Amino acid sequence: MKKTLILSLLAVVLYACGNKENAQNVDELIAAKNVTALQAKKTALQGEIAKIEEALATLDVKKEEALVAVKTVKDTVFTHYLDIQGSVDTKENILIQPEYSGTLTSLTVKAGQKVSKGQILGRVDDAGMSQQLASAENQYALAKTTFERQKNLWDKKIGSEIQYLQAQTQMVSAQKAVAQIKAQLAKTVIRAPFTGTIDEVFVEKGEVVAPSQQGLMRIVNLSNMYVSTSVPETYIGKLKIGTEVDVYLSSLGKTYKGKVRQVGNFINPNNRSFGIEVSVPNPENLLRPNQVAKLKIIDYVNKEATVVPTGIIQEDGNGAKFIYTVENSNGKTGTAKKVIVTTGKSSDNVTEILSGIEPNTIIVTDGINNISEGMKLNF
Repeated sequence: MKKTLILSLLAVVLYACGNKENAQNVDELIAAKNVTALQAKKTALQGEIAKIEEALATLDVKKEEALVAVKTVKDTVFTHYLDIQGSVDTKENILIQPEYSGTLTSLTVKAGQKVSKGQILGRVDDAGMSQQLASAENQYALAKTTFERQKNLWDKKIGSEIQYLQAQTQMVSAQKAVAQIKAQLAKTVIRAPFTGTIDEVFVEKGEVVAPSQQGLMRIVNLSNMYVSTSVPETYIGKLKIGTEVDVYLSSLGKTYKGKVRQVGNFINPNNRSFGIEVSVPNPENLLRPNQVAKLKIIDYVNKEATVVPTGIIQEDGNGAKFIYTVENSNGKTGTAKKVIVTTGKSSDNVTEILSGIEPNTIIVTDGINNISEGMKLNF
């Protein structure tokens, strides 16, 4: 404002001088190279400017003001998070394969059905093993009877020892044959390996089945979910089993409370990171394998921190960080003061201030781009 007034008065002086009678034109003096006259005119103008500045110094010029928003800083708990992306998964998500090749004679489940561990899901044709088992069981029954009779005779010292041992060997051999056929026959029965839900069924009753990349069906258990991700090796000393983690699912708009359940013991040399697993509760069965999750892992806590909005921190030409505070506040007005600060960590749009301001300091939070040191502030 002061500079504007000086220029305006100077213009008036020049205009007045230019209209005086017998006044010489500056351009004419320059063209005539009249140095003496030009110096005289310069001296006259400088004298007028000095008078103007002297007059301005005595005038009561109103200082610039700005409308801002302010906030009083208080001690608070500051928590810093490691933000990282992971993928939802479960250990109990498998393709069920047949252990025995043959015709699928029975299929007792469909997609979406809940099943219990050990429940029969289907059967494969046993190719006559049931009849073999019946024959082997008959042979075992005969061998067992023979052995028991031979044992009774041997206990009475009747007969030879070799007869007794032969009968015992035949019985044991027949017993093993029965067990072997039963084990093979059990492979024709398809059972649920754990409690879960049949997600997809890829075969139909009557098809010839065998182990394949596709499998017979997919079974999933959504009650044991976790998030897997990789963490930079710089955090290896900050993460341990039991560390609490906020797990945000953008597809659901929900945040779940999880805990680190496994910390990897190997550093990947390609990206200098190690793997972790975070267990996540799934009470509503909304989590699904391969969902994208955002993890917020607590790695630093200050219970008595001074924090300010990150956006109000500025940097001057010397690289020093500063904020504006309010001095001489009377509730509605105050004076702007530039304060150099030392910053710590930033999280959730706030930054920890390590030095420069104290609790109960009033800081400017809005309008910072329109103020300068010493300016009057209205709020």
